[in-house]
Amino acid sequence: MHGAVVYLGPSLPHEEARTICPNATFLPPIRRGDLLKVQSYEVEIVCIIDGYFFQDAAVGHREILSLLRSGITVIGSSSMGALRAAELDTLGMEGVGVIYSLYRNGTLVSDDEVALVFDPENYLPLSDPLVNIRCTLWHAQKKEVISEEEADLLIRTAQSIFYPERTYDRIATILPLPVRDRLLTFIAESGVDQKRLDAIAALERVRFLLDKE
Repeated sequence: MHGAVVYLGPSLPHEEARTICPNATFLPPIRRGDLLKVQSYEVEIVCIIDGYFFQDAAVGHREILSLLRSGITVIGSSSMGALRAAELDTLGMEGVGVIYSLYRNGTLVSDDEVALVFDPENYLPLSDPLVNIRCTLWHAQKKEVISEEEADLLIRTAQSIFYPERTYDRIATILPLPVRDRLLTFIAESGVDQKRLDAIAALERVRFLLDKE
């Protein structure tokens, strides 16, 4: 295994990811202990996008720091990667994307923001992550689909729902029917999948670094 290793799951399908960064090796969402295996391979870049939070032990800070000390470039984005990059960027980990920046500046503070449930066979998301809901509602407010007060209420409602059960349909039930229908139509046509966008940005960064070598 050479070049780059990318831990990826529900943020972006592996098939699509390979079209963006064909020279990388794509692995399932990262768990605690996975990076110990990487150190035995000839890998220059490790990109962490998706990882397990509550279903399994999350990747540890010491694992990442060990790779950094060995000279491996470690990039984080989108989900678990964004969270760890915001915690470790001063120690050498590189963060990419909007979600990383939101964690870095303190707008986001909880792991719960990027958590979701997904099908373990094909990694398809089965719930909507709070950070995507936030970004979509900010966009809907900007486009005057909903008011600032409605956006705030919807975000608070989403926060109150346990992450495996968060969906746009569920949080929208608090709205009057005409507003609900308008919002759900907007989401279907213009919803913001920030985790996907950040995953693409990270893969483009990996491809750039590989092309430089």
